[in-house]
Amino acid sequence: MADTENVSTRRVLLASLAGTAIEFFDFYIYATAAVLVFPHLFFPNADPTTATLQSFATFSIAFFARPIGAMLFGHFGDRIGRKATLVAALLTMGLSTVIIGLLPTYQSVGILAPILLAACRFFQGLGLGGEWGGAVLLATENAPESKKSWFGMFPQLGAPIGFLCSTGIFLIITETLTDEQFMSFGWRIPFIASATLVLVGLYVRLRIAETPAFKRAIENDERVEMPIVTVFARHARLLVLGTFGALATFVLFYLMTVFALSWGISSLGYTRQEFLPIQMIGVIFFGLTIPLSAWLADRYGRRLVLLWATALIGAFGLLFQPMFGSGGVVSVVLFMIVGLALMGLTYGPLGTALSEPFPVGVRYTGTSLAFNAAGIFGASLAPYIATTLATSYGISAVGYYLLGAAVLTFLALLGLGRFGERGAVPALQRG
Repeated sequence: MADTENVSTRRVLLASLAGTAIEFFDFYIYATAAVLVFPHLFFPNADPTTATLQSFATFSIAFFARPIGAMLFGHFGDRIGRKATLVAALLTMGLSTVIIGLLPTYQSVGILAPILLAACRFFQGLGLGGEWGGAVLLATENAPESKKSWFGMFPQLGAPIGFLCSTGIFLIITETLTDEQFMSFGWRIPFIASATLVLVGLYVRLRIAETPAFKRAIENDERVEMPIVTVFARHARLLVLGTFGALATFVLFYLMTVFALSWGISSLGYTRQEFLPIQMIGVIFFGLTIPLSAWLADRYGRRLVLLWATALIGAFGLLFQPMFGSGGVVSVVLFMIVGLALMGLTYGPLGTALSEPFPVGVRYTGTSLAFNAAGIFGASLAPYIATTLATSYGISAVGYYLLGAAVLTFLALLGLGRFGERGAVPALQRG
């Protein structure tokens, strides 16, 4: 019996990890292409800065689609189950990504090209909006009480794994193809190849069982007719606090990835072959600190770990100019390591901390909405805002932007703690 339970647990954790790794791979290849490819092929009539900003605008579309995905997939996740909904979310994201690799460019179809790109980006965001919350619940609703954060960090590991894979494949392509070949067809390879990863993810997810918590919700008649209505009517404050409690996480990550890549190439004089490996070094530390933060959260409390991580993120904002603005290789490498290590410290416990406060009958919807609403405020326009600030006021202004986000997140986490002390959020009472 123990061996069977161990196999089942490993299968669940693999399913939560594999799906988010694929989802984030798909998401990050778009982010990389938004810097390296799309300004030239889909917005060729604009000057370089304007083309980049227009490309970032399509990048932001997914974040506005994510709350819609959270409501759509959250409804079915809370009504019919986590497993089937996760499969549908993966298909939505995966098919949209493959289609991007097949799109005609502006040179072929004119203005229709960026319109189709924006449409695919919308459906990418729709799928991711339903993916993350379900993957976290798949892990945490199968977790023993003492290891909630540890189980909950497995879907979080999908982020650095997906990033390393997406950046790695772009590096391989850029090293083996000429610039002309890369811009002609090479950039399409990661998007089309993601179809193989989606099939793997579907295979893993179709073999798992429904979570025990959702089975109990069915048995105890805890499901509600309209989860989204219940969330806004009964848990609105928790939704707002959860949204801002994740704000700094999103701002930090997209500053360290999309904005840093764009600024490093356009203003610091790096080539993409030089800067992508620097980012990959930082992402390794991102992956290492996720399990560390989960272990600390189970030992000392999730909220305490998140508060400390947020305070350090705010302090890190003051280091943007001396570390990144100088452009020196050593300082830029250290900048990426420190920033992405801090990202892991805040990201590891985040899924568990956001999901547990919501009742099981609306947990998929509430968790997904909080996380993806944070994506709108924290990530959708972060590269655009940061580029504008850096161009107009210098890199130090980008650091102050991050500091401001960290202050808001710190206050929201304090608010979640007071909310929990009144008995409404037992998970946060423990930390």
